[in-house]
Amino acid sequence: MADADVQLQPRKKGLTRRQKQRLSRGTQYVVFVAAVLAVVLAADWDRLKNQFAQGDIAREMFPDVITTALKNTVLYTLSGFAVGIVLGLVVALMRLSPVRPYRWVAGVYIEIFRGLPALLIFVFIGVAVPLAFPGTEIPGGTYGKVALALGLVAGAYMAETFRAGIQAVPKGQMEAARSLGFSPARAMVSIILPQAFRIILPPLTNELVLLFKDSSLVLFLGVTLEERELTKFGRDLASTTANSTPILVAGLCYLLVTIPLGFVVRHMEAKAQEAVK
Repeated sequence: MADADVQLQPRKKGLTRRQKQRLSRGTQYVVFVAAVLAVVLAADWDRLKNQFAQGDIAREMFPDVITTALKNTVLYTLSGFAVGIVLGLVVALMRLSPVRPYRWVAGVYIEIFRGLPALLIFVFIGVAVPLAFPGTEIPGGTYGKVALALGLVAGAYMAETFRAGIQAVPKGQMEAARSLGFSPARAMVSIILPQAFRIILPPLTNELVLLFKDSSLVLFLGVTLEERELTKFGRDLASTTANSTPILVAGLCYLLVTIPLGFVVRHMEAKAQEAVK
């Protein structure tokens, strides 16, 4: 009878999995709202406005922040990107070469320039090279130095991107091209690389965004007023005015370029996924 009584007792019902998820999600929302309210109530808005939102200082930055700083940032980025694409493609082909020394050299280059900080590369180009080779001038002045420094860093990452893209192209494409009488070099240029470029376009665009931000390291090379990019421009004006508004404006100019590029990358990735499906 005791066993029967135990069986007749109703089981205690706990929360279902869905209810637990809702409770957890609700708790997270409450914590998030509480954190936001705490920040809003604790912030000194008058001081923040005085330091970061001085309209007269922001107006004085125009049009120079666009015609000089942003223009130079874009030029530095595009020149480094161009050098990186050429260098990365050459290194990727060396990495895939049947000639073993080519693969060794390419591997050493990739490991070194992916492992070193970009700042150290800029210092090496701007300081170490002139000290080691007195009288040596890199063509293009500051623009040439930035293109070389950014290109060396970007080339190491792009080389692996190119290699992955080339290897993603089905091997039957090369075999079909060879059966039609194409030489290996012509098949690579005419058949394989165009398909690889379509595959790696999103990561290449993402690399462009990274280079756009890394171009701020040009300030360690020592630049003239006409060669300043956004970070240097904002920093100089912030020091002159003893106010942080120029830094905020410079940051907004970066976002003016990086956010649209980010949307482009996500759109291309979505298109690529749809094509695979």
